[in-house]
Amino acid sequence: MIQKNHFYSFFIRFLFAAKMAWHGVLAHPMRSALTILGVAIGVTSVVSLMGIGEGARQAVVAQFRSLGSNVIAIKANDPSVEFKPEEAEDLVERVEGLEMATPVVNTKAVMRWRRARGTVNIIGVNNEFPLIRDHALASGHFFTKWHVLQRSPVAVLGYNMGYGLLGGRNPVGQTFTLNGETFRIIGVLAPKGPGKAEDIDDKIVIPYTTALKIAGKKKVGEIWGKANSTQDADLAVVQLGRIYKRKLGLDQSAPTPGIIGGEEGEGAEGNPVYGGPMMPSKARMIRMAGPGMSPPGEGQSQKPVIPGGEDLITITNLNQLVEEADQANRIMTLLLGGIAAVSLLVGGLGIMNIMLVSVTERTEEIGVRRAIGAKQSDLLIQFLLEALYVSAIGAIAGTAGGIWGLNVFARYGFDTAISFQAIKIAVVVALTSGLLFGIYPALIASTVPPIEALRRQ
Repeated sequence: MIQKNHFYSFFIRFLFAAKMAWHGVLAHPMRSALTILGVAIGVTSVVSLMGIGEGARQAVVAQFRSLGSNVIAIKANDPSVEFKPEEAEDLVERVEGLEMATPVVNTKAVMRWRRARGTVNIIGVNNEFPLIRDHALASGHFFTKWHVLQRSPVAVLGYNMGYGLLGGRNPVGQTFTLNGETFRIIGVLAPKGPGKAEDIDDKIVIPYTTALKIAGKKKVGEIWGKANSTQDADLAVVQLGRIYKRKLGLDQSAPTPGIIGGEEGEGAEGNPVYGGPMMPSKARMIRMAGPGMSPPGEGQSQKPVIPGGEDLITITNLNQLVEEADQANRIMTLLLGGIAAVSLLVGGLGIMNIMLVSVTERTEEIGVRRAIGAKQSDLLIQFLLEALYVSAIGAIAGTAGGIWGLNVFARYGFDTAISFQAIKIAVVVALTSGLLFGIYPALIASTVPPIEALRRQ
C-alpha cells in the first residue's frame, strides 16, 4: 500500500512538472520558436541531404542492376584482339558455371520509317539476350537461334522506339528499312527506364550476324555471359582471366600461343590458338607496348598494353560493380548526413543557451516552489521536459520540412528517396541532444538554495 501511494505521488508530481514545463515553453513564444527553428533546421538538413544521397545510391545501383544479374562483360579494347562470334559458345563449354553467352555488336544504321529518316543505334546479339540481361518483352517475341543462323532481317525494338513508331500502338508486324534493307518488327522490349541498361529503350536489337553485315565486320568487340549464381560469376571471372592471359601470352606457366619454335599457328599441346586471331608477332607487340618499352623478353613487362596504358581485354563482373557503387554511395550518404548533423549540434547548443537564460529569469519561481515543498527531482524533471518539448517539436517540424524539401528536389530532376533510417537518426539525435544540453541548466535550477532564490526577489 505504501509503494502504491508512493507511485501515485510520483505520478502526480510528474504530471505537475510536465504542465509547468509546457507553461514555461509557452511563456516566451518567440524565444521558444527560435530555439525550435534551430533544431528543425538541423533535422531538415539531415533528412533532406541523406535522402538525396540515398536517392543517388538507389539510382546508381538500379542502373547497374538493369544490366542483369550475374552478368560478365568481356570487352576488347583494341581491334587487334576482337573476338570471333563463335568464341561465345566455346566459352560456355570451357568455363564452369557460365550458363550462356552472346556476342555483342554495337553499330549504327540509317533507319527509314514511312517518310521519316534518321540514324539509330543498333545492338546485335543472339537469341539468349533476354535471359542474359533479364529483360522481358512488352509484346511479340524475341528472335530465335534460326534467325541468327540465317541472318534474318528481323528486329526487336526498345520500348521508346516501339512506342514512338505508332504513337503507342503495337508495332509488331510492321516493317522498316535499315541501310536500305527491309526489317520486320517481331517484338518490343519492356521498358527499363531513362539511362538504364545502356539506353536499351532507344535501341534496335537484331541478330548479331545481321549486325555484322551492316557494320561490315567479321568480329565482335564484346561478349556478354551469364553465370548460374554470384559464386559462379566470381569463379568464371578467374577462369576467363586465365584463358585470355594465355591467349595474349601473359601466362608464363604455358607456352605463348601462336609463337612456338619461331612459327605461328599452334598453341599448347598442338591445339590451335583458342579463340580469335593468332598472337601478334614480336614487332606487333612492340607497337602495342608503347613508346620507350623494350620488346617482350628484354627486361620489360610481358603485359602488352595499348599506348595509353589500357588493358587489351577487360573482364568485368557486373555484380562487383553493383557492390562497389552501393558501398561508395553509402559512404557519400553518411558523409552528407555527418555534415548536416553539425547543424543539430548547433541547435542543441541553442537549447542549452535558452534554458540557462530561462533558469536565471525564473529564480524567483524556483525559490517559491522549493519553499512550498518542491523537491530537487521535481525541478530537474520540469526543466528536462522543457528541453525535451522544444527538441521534440523541432524534430517533428524538421522531419516534415525534410520530406517537403525532398519533394522539391525531385521536381527539379534530382534522384531522391525518403530514408526512414535518416529520419530515425535525425529524430533520435535531436531528442538526445535536447536532453543532454538540457541537463546542465536543469541541474542548476534544481540546486538553487530556496533562501538564496527568495532573497533575489
